[in-house]
Amino acid sequence: MSEKDPKNNFPPPAPQTPGSPNWGLMVLMAVIAGILLMAFVFDGVLAPPAKAMKLDEFQQDYRNGLIVLHDQKNFPIEVLTSDGSSEGTITAYRYRTAPQFKKTAFFMPFTDSDAVRELCNRYGITTTRSAEQPDLSQAVRIWTAEQFQRLGEEGRILTAPQPPVIYDIADQPVIVGEFRLPLDGKVTQKDVEPVKVDFNRGFQGNTVTAMLGNGVNYRVDNSSWGAFIINGLPIILLVLLLFFFMRVQTGGPGGAAKFSRSRARLLDANSNHTTFDDVAGITEAKEEVWEIVEFLRNPKKYRNLGGNIPKGVLMVGPPGTGKTLLARAIAGEADVPFYTISGSDFVEMFVGVGASRVRDMFAEAKKHSPCLIFIDEIDAVGRHRGHGVGGGHDEREQTLNALLVEMDGFTANENVIVIAATNRVDVLDPALLRPGRFDRQVMVHLPDAGGREQILKVHARKVKMAPGVDLKPVARATTGFSGAELANLVNESALIAARKNEQAVTQDDLEEAREKVRWGRERRSLEISEKEKYMTAVHEVGHAICLLKTELAKKLPLHKVTIIPRGPALGVTMMLPDEDQHSEFKNELLDYIVMSMGGRCAEQLVLGDISGGARGDIQMATAVARKMVCVYGMSEKLGPVEYGTNHNEVFLARDMSQTTRNFSEHTAQIIDEEIQRIVTENYERALQILTDNKDSLLLITDKLLEFETLSGEQVKELLETGALSAPPQRELPPELPDLPEEPVMEAAEDEEDINQPNP
Repeated sequence: MSEKDPKNNFPPPAPQTPGSPNWGLMVLMAVIAGILLMAFVFDGVLAPPAKAMKLDEFQQDYRNGLIVLHDQKNFPIEVLTSDGSSEGTITAYRYRTAPQFKKTAFFMPFTDSDAVRELCNRYGITTTRSAEQPDLSQAVRIWTAEQFQRLGEEGRILTAPQPPVIYDIADQPVIVGEFRLPLDGKVTQKDVEPVKVDFNRGFQGNTVTAMLGNGVNYRVDNSSWGAFIINGLPIILLVLLLFFFMRVQTGGPGGAAKFSRSRARLLDANSNHTTFDDVAGITEAKEEVWEIVEFLRNPKKYRNLGGNIPKGVLMVGPPGTGKTLLARAIAGEADVPFYTISGSDFVEMFVGVGASRVRDMFAEAKKHSPCLIFIDEIDAVGRHRGHGVGGGHDEREQTLNALLVEMDGFTANENVIVIAATNRVDVLDPALLRPGRFDRQVMVHLPDAGGREQILKVHARKVKMAPGVDLKPVARATTGFSGAELANLVNESALIAARKNEQAVTQDDLEEAREKVRWGRERRSLEISEKEKYMTAVHEVGHAICLLKTELAKKLPLHKVTIIPRGPALGVTMMLPDEDQHSEFKNELLDYIVMSMGGRCAEQLVLGDISGGARGDIQMATAVARKMVCVYGMSEKLGPVEYGTNHNEVFLARDMSQTTRNFSEHTAQIIDEEIQRIVTENYERALQILTDNKDSLLLITDKLLEFETLSGEQVKELLETGALSAPPQRELPPELPDLPEEPVMEAAEDEEDINQPNP
């Protein structure tokens, strides 16, 4: 960043104002509450709470005389049904405790019928009619046989000591007997409790009618509230919810306009402190984008010579190489407005919204010209148009069309520079990459050894390093690491040092963090049998000896051999190059296959058997052999011809219809034979190397079992001299930190102490 204070020549972001009440949600909740309240009030649900019972429970209490029957004025039994529903409800009153009864005489005139004769037989009524005239002055008349039957079902007809008798009175047969009546016919509210029984008219209606008869109040609800709640309310609620969510999505009143507004965020210059000093390892990329910053600061320098700054800059590179970090550095260095947005922020489910947002974003940028727009992950919106089954995604394609027109159409956007980032440049639409739109592609590669050292120094500023820590060996030993992985390495080293209760990060912590990031953390707690541990040691020593006995050791020096499990592997043979390699030679690739097969050959030679632990080695060796034959043209039989199509990542929308093979079946057979020949010949080489050095193989295996980890120099010394001049110290896993003791609460002397609050 320049030494002078940046000039804020654009208005600051508007202050955040407190949000207004969400009236849409409040109205929705009020409508729902009103509908439910009206329905429940009219249906009488707000009456005193009643005990819910099942129909069979109510029927049992009814028969046991626990339901109030004789006071229908104060405690009525009511059956409520509805025209719009098959459900019904019985409301009644139940004695809280079993009532006391008294004997009361009754008489029931009747006409002879099969139903009455069946009742007489059921309750032991004699069929002989008595000619005597009983005293009926104090008797209660029962009007119907149904009432008499209910009394019998309730167990209130007395059959002992004498059952009811049939008398002929005025040539009319009359049943005379006794039944039980509550002792006190006056029942108070304290003696009973309301009950509610729900039933289904279709299945249980006949049972209810037979039990209660016609002596209760049957009421039919002619209102449509029940049917409305059951049938109409869910639909209304669904419509209201959809309406509410649409209002929220579109931003309330006037939301259609807000919904199509750009979501680009104006980066606050005071909150972004990233500069080019924080970006390391990508010197060429920094130089290319620095021209943009220079142009924005001093445009006359370029315009006096007739030069125009690129309208768009596309940063391309693998994940984690620092594309977004570089964009933040541009924003920190440039004294102009900087808008940032993701490619996914344009694409919505509604066609036309993304295009509207693109137009709004550029219109806003023109107001603050000159300015920068950064679009991260532009492949989300900039993919090929018209590819794939069905043609493509209309919304995304319309958004891309709007972006193309805004970047280079009839009306030019001067002094509005678009910076985009992606790691899949191969899927972008060609119209987006032509000159006039993204004029310049800035390649952000993985850093080399010098760049990795610079990146480590940048991240080491935030970490307390011990005196004498040298980052250069770590940089040389992290070939292929991206900037993000290097940042993770430094952070892991700080965590390791803190776990060891150290005051600063040491060189050993950095080495352990590097091995953890690349190969995984040590799994010392994994239980391994002695047989498996010996097999792992033989396997790893086989790799190490085959490496040291080939010329590959000059390019990939042996760093360490360990049988401590790391990640998914039971053991690891580590190789670290002294310098970055940018080319591959045939002899080196053949030696790599020999080294890969060394583990399996060692198992076969020492154990007389092979395990499945070499599946990864076989996969790597086969892949190298296939690349030698099909890509590098290193097969003498097939010659320098490339066999196969694109070996990059597949873009399904573009590559699904392309052929994956451009050679005949005969050639395919030759390719398979050549791959098999290369792997087999070098397998035999590895087996011969280990046979010639079998004594050293057994010796190094014993030492590896003893110390668990051997450095490359120690393995080489054992291979050459058969002894160790300085045996290593066996590393023990770090002790787990002691857990704090749980506080022990003192026993309270009395009950008052227990109830006292803690101070």
